[in-house]
Amino acid sequence: MSVIVRRSLKIFAGLASLGFLAIGALVVAYIVLAPGLPSVESVRNVELQVPMRVYTTEGELIEEFGDVRRTPVELDEIPRSMVEAFIAAEDQRFYQHPGVDYEGIARAVWYLVRTGEKGPGGSTITMQLARNLFLSSEQTYLRKLREILLALRIEQELDKEKILELYLNRIYLGQRAYGVAAAARTYYGRPLDELTLAEQATIAGLPKAPSASNPLANPDESLRRRGYVLGRMLDTEVIDSDRYEQAMAAPITANYHRRRNSVDAPYIAEMARAWMVERYGREAAYTRGYTVHTTISGERQREARAALRNGLHAYDERHGYRGPLARLDRTVLEGSRESLRERLSGFSRPGDLQVAVVSALDGQAATLLTRADERVEVPWAGLEWARPQLGRDSMGPAPDQAADVLSVGDVVHLRETDNGWRLAQLPEPQSGLVSLAPTDGRIRALVGGYDFSFSKFNRVTQASRQPGSAFKPLIYSAALANGLTPATLVNDAPVVFTDTALEDVWRPENYSGRVFGPTRLREALTYSRNLVSIRVLRRVGTEPTIDHIERFGLPGDRLPRNLSLALGAAGVTPLELARAYAVFANGGKRVEPHFIDRVVGNQGETAYEASAPVERAISAENAWLMRSMLQDVVREGTARAARELGRDDIAGKTGTTNDQQDAWFSGFNGDLVTTVWVGFDERGTLGRYETGGRAALPIWMDFMGEALADRPPTQWPRPDDLVTVKIDPETGKRVPGDAADAVFETFRTANLPEPPSAASDNGGSGDDDATDQPLF
Repeated sequence: MSVIVRRSLKIFAGLASLGFLAIGALVVAYIVLAPGLPSVESVRNVELQVPMRVYTTEGELIEEFGDVRRTPVELDEIPRSMVEAFIAAEDQRFYQHPGVDYEGIARAVWYLVRTGEKGPGGSTITMQLARNLFLSSEQTYLRKLREILLALRIEQELDKEKILELYLNRIYLGQRAYGVAAAARTYYGRPLDELTLAEQATIAGLPKAPSASNPLANPDESLRRRGYVLGRMLDTEVIDSDRYEQAMAAPITANYHRRRNSVDAPYIAEMARAWMVERYGREAAYTRGYTVHTTISGERQREARAALRNGLHAYDERHGYRGPLARLDRTVLEGSRESLRERLSGFSRPGDLQVAVVSALDGQAATLLTRADERVEVPWAGLEWARPQLGRDSMGPAPDQAADVLSVGDVVHLRETDNGWRLAQLPEPQSGLVSLAPTDGRIRALVGGYDFSFSKFNRVTQASRQPGSAFKPLIYSAALANGLTPATLVNDAPVVFTDTALEDVWRPENYSGRVFGPTRLREALTYSRNLVSIRVLRRVGTEPTIDHIERFGLPGDRLPRNLSLALGAAGVTPLELARAYAVFANGGKRVEPHFIDRVVGNQGETAYEASAPVERAISAENAWLMRSMLQDVVREGTARAARELGRDDIAGKTGTTNDQQDAWFSGFNGDLVTTVWVGFDERGTLGRYETGGRAALPIWMDFMGEALADRPPTQWPRPDDLVTVKIDPETGKRVPGDAADAVFETFRTANLPEPPSAASDNGGSGDDDATDQPLF
């Protein structure tokens, strides 16, 4: 036997021995490691981490929560050229191997033997999927062996198309984007089917090194990696030379595209997030792909946000200009635009405000450069309000020229309005607005403050403040439930109480400081007479009144057990007050305000659906009478400014607390109940004359004017148990239909005043002692 043959036999025997040893090692490894591998069922039913998304009732995106950006797609939704790009770049023998490419592994082993270093090759798409689904990214031989065994198991249980689908949805592609659909949105802001071949190849080049090959962080390396992918596609004849040349010539066009929220509703988004975490736990809420459908209307939300911000700016302008944010030296203005932009970028941009620097003044106009390098002109109409603020109720002289307000180099805030640019500043007070459907309690709009990024405190749900006279309708409703009528006479006269629960001596007054003598309940509510409200509460009794108020959904344990209750001394949130007013708007039923309509799981199943319990709170007659009285508040009372809306179906009540610390308006028609509060988070006066009618009502009007623009007026049918007759407005007595100066009033049949003839037959004299309703 020749030497060559003997040597060949020895090599063959050695290789065979190594093969048997390798097979034996694999068998032993399988026996040892298999019990720790994921089960077949877990492989088959693997769940992708998908963020939670919160939507309006119309399907507009409010917010997305979760560390992972992922939008799962079916394989047939991914362009075939993109699928082929990944196969060409990551695993050319994908359709030939059983999950492990032995040729690739052999090349990797040979590279290790030759160089002593780990080399490229050997990791198939199935192995990458195994690692991404179940294994860590640690670089150890044991982990690699587990990866190989798991890949073989996956290939036994899933077909190639399913493996590809899971891989293309699971793979990390940089910028927190997992899966090709998320990457398409992140880098190009478009869906998969709108990507060019060059863009597809750019994304396909990312799995190997999502950071190093990232087109945003390293465009040169991304370009090189894209060329590699396209070259492999050409070599495997997936594309022809023309498509290859065209794609190779395309520039890198990637930019960071954050998923844009269609609706700015951060306070609702946070409420939904907290609700989901409480119900499902943090990990499940953020990763299981829940879709949260809220009750919020995108259109109403936009109107509410604009109304609240406009109202706060209107308040701020009434109290004067506090000066620029800073003043830049002329050398900065005369330097490079890049340097100027960098300086301006250091200033905050609350709300919709822009940051700009004054570059020139000309008479009554000013020219400014914005942070976006835009030159804008601010006319005198946008500057003339800016009297210097000296104090809450004190301002300096009105300006005559732009130079009286601004200097070149001043860094200021601007806001763009329908009438052009205006000088602006971050408003000092805060506000909350909530609007809900009175029929079922669905919250249609909610704004918890001027800017969520500046303050996450939700004034609609978390700020418990005294509502002042906006609370009086609940007192009057209790009075109607206890035998009083809108025509009952109450003496509007000074009172002095000794009440240890309040002060040694309490001398309440009307806001105007005047008194008006005998006053009908309707008139007292219309003009918000404090002294009448106190006498009404004393007549009905504190405890019976609180029992009645609890039916509106307000907690009785938070209501003061003294006469200050009549003036709104209880602490309530805007949402609680809106809920109470909904009882008047819907005919006497208590609703449960809610903002989650339904929650849908990632398989399309309904995980939660809201139920809207509705219970009778007060009688339909009581609700109708209160609506009628509250409509008079708008027609001729403290909210008469709302007549500008040109609607006769609006009802509501203003509220102002001591020293103008809180300003309220809560009002409604049959479609919406809306409550607005304005005040300081750290309690302080809003300033002289800043009542509910001046500070809060304009915000309410701005919102409701838009929200109800296309809605027909509400018709509130009168309940059968109510009767309308004519009365003497001075005495509250019923009078003949042809009586001069008589007014119409509505009563429950049980409380209907006797007709004039019956009063005469009974010896009535027509003075105060003979009125059908007692004076007290």
